[in-house]
Amino acid sequence: MNRRDSIRSLFLGSMAGGLALESCVTEPKAAVEQKIWEYQYGRTPEEQAYDEKLLAQKFFENSELVKIKRLANLILPPNEEGNIEDAKVPEFIEFMAKDFSSIQTQMRGGLMWLDNYTNKTYGKDFITCSDDEQHQVLDLIAYPDSNSSEQKQEVRFFSLMRNLVMTGYFTSEAGIKELGYKGNQPNVWDGVPEDILKDHRMSYDKSWMPKFVDQSKRNDLAQWDEDGNLIS
Repeated sequence: MNRRDSIRSLFLGSMAGGLALESCVTEPKAAVEQKIWEYQYGRTPEEQAYDEKLLAQKFFENSELVKIKRLANLILPPNEEGNIEDAKVPEFIEFMAKDFSSIQTQMRGGLMWLDNYTNKTYGKDFITCSDDEQHQVLDLIAYPDSNSSEQKQEVRFFSLMRNLVMTGYFTSEAGIKELGYKGNQPNVWDGVPEDILKDHRMSYDKSWMPKFVDQSKRNDLAQWDEDGNLIS
């Protein structure tokens, strides 16, 4: 996924999934348009039309979204930094399934497999199983026997789900905060440290020192005289 796709998935993905959960397919076109333009980032008319199309769709059933939410919490339990609900991970996964139709069969098939397996094993759907039972099921597909030829589709489903959950969370505000990523931040450059200059037997020309930026005034507003000369 390139940089633009990441931004697109991050901003529109969260919104699109949220609309889907609210059955946005029934919303008037004007309401959809208003929500789209809350997230402007230089889209072409073709991209805007495509986004509108996705926003008006709903892929997962509500029962499937409940399972996705539970799976996401099992894969990445909540902590003091945030949780998958705050990060809108289920909405992100909903958007990705609509944007990349190639994963739809694998996603829906994997969710069906969970219920089929737990009904045969525990006599109930996955979502109504106990925490221990749910963990036992996921252990089968999260840590498969490398020598076994079984459960290949289920293993691929869980790998995809895990990747989507981690991507959805760690591209959210909560996830970025947990990573400790700060991005580009201003700092103060006041020249090469004196000890480094001495190690290399070098020094600054003192005649140039007054011409350097005075960092103590870096937050002061510049002022000019009537002739346009900088006076501060």
